[in-house]
Amino acid sequence: MHGGNHWGGSLEIVNNDLDRLHDEDWVDDHQKGGAQAQRYHHLDETQQSWLLGNTKELKKKKYVDLGCIVISHKALKWIFFTILIAFLVIALPIIIVKAVPKHKSPPPPPDNYTLALHKALLFFNAQKSGKLPKNNGIPWRGNSGLTDGNTSTDVNHGVGLVGGYYDAGDNTKFHFPMSFAMTMLSWSLIEYSHKYEAIGEYNHMRDLIKWGTDYLLLTFNSSATKIDKIYAQVGGSQNGSSVPDDHYCWQRPEDMNYFRPVQSITAGPDLAGEMAAALAAASIVFRDNNAYSKRLIKGAKAVFDFAREAGRRRPYCRGNPFIEPYYNSTGYYDEYMWGAAWLYYATGNVSYITLATNPGLPKNSKAFYMIPGLSAPSWDNKLPAAMLLLTRLRIFLNPGYPYEDMLRMYHNTTTLNMCSYLKQIHVFNWTRGGMIQLNRGGPQPLQYVANAAFLASLYVDYLNATGVPGFNCGPTFIKSDELRSFATSQIDYILGKNPMKMSYVVGFGNKFPRHVHHRGASIPHDGKKYSCTDGWKWRDNPKANPNNITGAMVGGPDRFDKFNDVRGNYNRTEPTLAGNAGLVAALASLTSSGGLGIDKNTIFSAVPPLYPQSPPPPAPWKP
Repeated sequence: MHGGNHWGGSLEIVNNDLDRLHDEDWVDDHQKGGAQAQRYHHLDETQQSWLLGNTKELKKKKYVDLGCIVISHKALKWIFFTILIAFLVIALPIIIVKAVPKHKSPPPPPDNYTLALHKALLFFNAQKSGKLPKNNGIPWRGNSGLTDGNTSTDVNHGVGLVGGYYDAGDNTKFHFPMSFAMTMLSWSLIEYSHKYEAIGEYNHMRDLIKWGTDYLLLTFNSSATKIDKIYAQVGGSQNGSSVPDDHYCWQRPEDMNYFRPVQSITAGPDLAGEMAAALAAASIVFRDNNAYSKRLIKGAKAVFDFAREAGRRRPYCRGNPFIEPYYNSTGYYDEYMWGAAWLYYATGNVSYITLATNPGLPKNSKAFYMIPGLSAPSWDNKLPAAMLLLTRLRIFLNPGYPYEDMLRMYHNTTTLNMCSYLKQIHVFNWTRGGMIQLNRGGPQPLQYVANAAFLASLYVDYLNATGVPGFNCGPTFIKSDELRSFATSQIDYILGKNPMKMSYVVGFGNKFPRHVHHRGASIPHDGKKYSCTDGWKWRDNPKANPNNITGAMVGGPDRFDKFNDVRGNYNRTEPTLAGNAGLVAALASLTSSGGLGIDKNTIFSAVPPLYPQSPPPPAPWKP
């Protein structure tokens, strides 16, 4: 391009390369020379761009100006097609997946322990006495025992003794094993509340516990701070009796019309200690109900003070023919330890932990003697459970002096108890089918098995919660998984992995006891009322029970793994409240529903902050 008129005047634009405006005229004029030719000069590219503006370009541009960058048409096309391909390959499938309705895969089926736990809890519904709630869920059960404690000689502050649970296949309310059952249910719920919530049984468990603790609060003057009497039993029988009573008669509890005596005691640290444990443990369960929790704690303190009174320290059953042959207590120092531990957790009062770690308790209860029978937990022997409960304090809070020495001894003994449950340690005999014989081949073996399985599984959870992989049994290191395997093997045995191929929990599996020693389950729910002796025909009937008492764990097989499903064989076919509480606790500890592990902190909710204290300084040196 060339620009003309560098000296002023009008400016004309000439494009020799493209426009050749009037070519011939330009040649003529140029040839004329002179001033005419001087009029045409050339503009550089920049000047031309200023003046041309939007003048039509004859040659198509090869580049696109995007403002911040200039890019060729070819590169722009490649970028466009790359983005389009990426969209089709990556983004479009994602959009389609997001848009298509999701079909969630079904959750995994519950394990056998969860299925059995649902059923085991129903046993307690079947054992309820009193006016039943509409949602009790046992169609062949109704209101019963509505006059308990209301006779002229047994009036209990005008409220009677209505409610609670029947102990087994008879219609007796034994308060000693009933209290133990409530303690075990509460302990299980405190440790594994998340599991009960996951399987939808949390509120059911609370209802079962409250049904028991409401009744226990009736068995003494729970509004007083000091008491002098406890009602220990409702109903029952004397051995060899031929008068209508809970053993002589075979009647549904709804039909019983015979006299039901009430046993009261003015001494009994064993019963009172267990009742204190039950009420204190339940107060932790119901910590969200402040009024009820305080009422339970007040009652627990009152009965424990009763247990500790110097003039009342003799077994609750001594000399009582209605109690001693059935639930004879062999001591009460284990209940002191057990009750004091639970009261400490419920209240945080250091006087209770001071008592629980008093050297006199393990000494008088022979806790450290390593007597094999004392490592078998039961309604009569709380030592292994109490020491494990106190070991929990050492493991998680480590209170230090002045409790450390005794807590360390409890911890060591707890470890030895766990060792005794292992087959390779050779403390207890085992049946060929794989059941540990904690009661030396005696009747009702499964309740001991279930309780031990719970303690073992719980101890493993304590170890796992602190990252401890196992423990020592003498020179042998035992991994936690080995102890858990003991617990699972015993519960699996109960649920059907045994030589009889039979589940000992009614309603679980395809083969289970059909002739359970249980009055209500064995008599048809046909609207007819059968008298005391009319019921004998159902007792002696060889046919299966018309009503399955779902969830009941029967007494269990003999030491040869044999089980005769005969209604009259109560040592094998009768379920008990205490035994079934241990089963519930063991099942909850083993189920994987709701996740593994325990609730580490809830049990300590009332315990004040603890810091290891320094021991007292040594006495001044004297030469």
